[in-house]
Amino acid sequence: MTTKLPTLNSTQLTRAIALLDEEWLAHDPELGPVMPLVLGRGVGQDWHKAGTFRHHLVGVTRTLTLWQQPLVVRQLGLLHSVYGNAHVDLVKFDPKSERGRLQEAVGEDAERLIHLFCVMSRTELVRELFKGNLKQDGSLTITLNGAPFDLPPRDVAIYIVVTMADICEQWYSWQDDIYMGYPDYKADNAQLHWGAALWPGPMRPSTYRWSQISQLATLLQHPGLKDLLPTPPVFELGQGVLTRENEASAAALYWSVMQQNQPMLSPDATIAVLKQTIALNPYVAEPYLVLAQLYMTFRNFEEGERYAAAGVQLVSCWGNSWDKRIGWDAWMSWGRVLLQSAQKRQWPETLNKLNNVALTPE
Repeated sequence: MTTKLPTLNSTQLTRAIALLDEEWLAHDPELGPVMPLVLGRGVGQDWHKAGTFRHHLVGVTRTLTLWQQPLVVRQLGLLHSVYGNAHVDLVKFDPKSERGRLQEAVGEDAERLIHLFCVMSRTELVRELFKGNLKQDGSLTITLNGAPFDLPPRDVAIYIVVTMADICEQWYSWQDDIYMGYPDYKADNAQLHWGAALWPGPMRPSTYRWSQISQLATLLQHPGLKDLLPTPPVFELGQGVLTRENEASAAALYWSVMQQNQPMLSPDATIAVLKQTIALNPYVAEPYLVLAQLYMTFRNFEEGERYAAAGVQLVSCWGNSWDKRIGWDAWMSWGRVLLQSAQKRQWPETLNKLNNVALTPE
C-alpha cells in the first residue's frame, strides 16, 4: 500500500525560494525600511541559542512571512524581544525612553504588541493556553504587573502564531535540557547538571516542543480565534495532532539513523526506521529528505521523488529547520537537489560524486 505523503504546492515553494536570497528582508517593501534600525542595535553580534540574535529575529520573521501573516504580526516577529524579556538578557531599545522611536518606525499597534510581548510572562501565557483557559470569545486572562489582565482575542491569536514561529526557529536538545518540562520547568543546578549545560550539545531535534506547537496550532481553531489570522500551513492547518510521546519516539528514531545505529551492510533497517519516524511525526521535513536520498542511492527514483517532494513541501512551510545541525536554507537547497535529481532519475553511484551534486537550471 502506498503511504499518502504531503503534496508539493508550487505556490508555497515559490514563496520559500524567494526567501533564500540573503537580502530578502532588506528588499521587503514593508519590513525593509525597519531593518537599518534593527541592525543598528548590534543584533548580529549577540549570541542566541543556535545562532545570533539577528539570525533569530530574521528566522522568526521568515516563518511568519511564509505563513502569510499580516504586516503587524511580521513586525512583531522582527522585533519581538527588543525590549528584553524574562528569557533573554538583551535590551536593544529602552522601554522607558525609546517606545516613541519604535512607534514611529512600526506604528502604535505593532509597538504595543511588541512591548506587551516583552513585559508579560510568556511562560504564563503558554501555561494558561495549555490549561484550556481560553474564554468563549477567545480572550485570555493573564497576570500583568501583579494584576489580572485580559488579552483580547486578536492579541491572543497573534501571540499564539508568533510563539509557534519563535519555538520552531530556536529550539533543539540543548534547550530541551535546560528548560526540561517547559512551561512547567524548574531551575536545576548547573554544577550538578554540567553536562546538560555545555553548549551546543549534540543538537538533537527537540523531544517535546513540536507537540506543543501542534497544541498551539489547534488552539487557533477555537471559535473565538478562528479566521482572525491566516492559518499557518503546518500540522495540516491545525487539524493534525502530534502527541508528546510520538514526538519523542520519532526524534529518537531519527537520531539513531543520524548516528548510524542500524546495520550498515543493508539499508532495509534504516528505511524501516525512517518510515516509522515519519509515521510517528509526519509534520517535519528532514526524515522525508533523508529517506529520499536513501531510496535514490539504491535507484528507487519513484519513491525518492515522492519523499523528496514531501520533504521540500514541509521545508517550504516551516521556514526553519527541525534538525538544527543544518540551517533552513541548506535543507531547502538540498531538498530541491534531491527532488530535481529524482525527477531526472539520476544520482551519484560513487561517494566522491556526492560532492558534485547541484541544482541545474530548468
